[in-house]
Amino acid sequence: MRNLTLMTDLYELTMMNGYSALGCAEKTAVFDLFFRQQGQISYAVAAGLQQAIEYINELRFDDDDIEYLREAAGFGDEFLDSLRTFRFTGDIFAVPEGTLVFPNEPILVVRAPLSQAQLIEPALLNIINHQTLIATKASRVKKSAGKAVVSEFGLRRAQGPDAGIYGARASIIGGCGGTSNVLAGKMFDIPIKGTMAHSWIMSFPSELEAFRKFAEIYPDNTLLLVDTYDTLRSGVPNAIKVFDELKSRGKKPVGIRLDSGDLAYLSKKARKMLDEAGHRDAIIFASCDLDEYVISSLNEQGAAIDAYGVGTRLITSENMPSLGGVFKLAELTENGVRVPKIKISDTHEKITNPGFKTLYRVYDGDGKAFADLIALADEKFDPDAPLTLTHPTMRWKSTTLDRYAMRRLLVPVFEGGRQVYFTPTLSESAEYAEKEKETFWDEYTRNVNPEIYKVDLSDGLYELKTRLIAEHTAERTGGRL
Repeated sequence: MRNLTLMTDLYELTMMNGYSALGCAEKTAVFDLFFRQQGQISYAVAAGLQQAIEYINELRFDDDDIEYLREAAGFGDEFLDSLRTFRFTGDIFAVPEGTLVFPNEPILVVRAPLSQAQLIEPALLNIINHQTLIATKASRVKKSAGKAVVSEFGLRRAQGPDAGIYGARASIIGGCGGTSNVLAGKMFDIPIKGTMAHSWIMSFPSELEAFRKFAEIYPDNTLLLVDTYDTLRSGVPNAIKVFDELKSRGKKPVGIRLDSGDLAYLSKKARKMLDEAGHRDAIIFASCDLDEYVISSLNEQGAAIDAYGVGTRLITSENMPSLGGVFKLAELTENGVRVPKIKISDTHEKITNPGFKTLYRVYDGDGKAFADLIALADEKFDPDAPLTLTHPTMRWKSTTLDRYAMRRLLVPVFEGGRQVYFTPTLSESAEYAEKEKETFWDEYTRNVNPEIYKVDLSDGLYELKTRLIAEHTAERTGGRL
């Protein structure tokens, strides 16, 4: 495992040094990690917790880290010496990977000494933001693809090795069935996919010879790239010849791949040609600058595509290149008293939810997700009594459920610095994510103009938030409205 302790922003260390000098570094702080509404996304698929756990477990300042900080940042001996025994000793709560989450909901909560919580902010945001973003993009792509298999093919366009490796991992949680990235396949036990590039075809005197040599070497995995020269007049006819030869030897061809041109038109023509030649089982695999919108368009045109390889626009989440997750202070223990904290802004969406909180998902009588409820962690709910859910700002809008079930989404991950969460395998997280989506009505997860899923505040949290806003307003205005 890599020690990423210095993967933080300088101002976090500057604040840690300041807290230490003021004697408040050990105050217990609560921070929430969440994202705000942006772009077209209506939901996100939480991912990255596995790497966040590994990061926390490896936190430590080595001697060379401390010498670097002495020279580059000019910190004094007292602070630097305190870093030699630094370990994370706090608590972390998080939603399991694959959980569908919505704007302003805590995805991860840290309760730890103030200095420790500050240090880990950038790394946690980096890990959770990136993998959640790619898992969400993959989920949207798979939503458009329907029953067609989607493979992640984006390594060469990812923003660096880590983005390619961990983006591939996140894509599996989002719904992809495999990756072209061999290292990611090895690291995370992901099925690896791939056939050939145009350079293979161009390396031989003819397209037909290139196909024959490939089939000779890989008779049980013959999927041929047919668009190097002329898809319908050369590629598909030559693929059919090789498929016929394979069948005569008792082998079953896999199919063809289209990587350019009008994919809807070419796939329909190729399907007709393959079927007429007796190769109805041969699949058509498509790539070429695909995303959820292109795939939806292909479906609308009746494209005959069985599987997709999605690269650049998936691994970079091209139309929304960042999730916009934030890490905000929600509570600070001062003189033994827990004091809720709130950030106030003229922009309503940027006013934070104060206090140490938890998150519930409420299901209706049919077992479908009805709403999420952000509540103070110590609030109690009677499962045998009706539950009233109220809009987070327009409190006159409410719904009472007589038949419902509640599930707490945030689970303990670290307690007192010790990992208490048993991390599932990647395939288990992917399976969990798929089951999660099935609990939502399609209108909440559709890619275009989705219905807004209800995320409500409990009465206790709403009253606390309203009181703190009023107190800060009175302090700022001297009691005048």
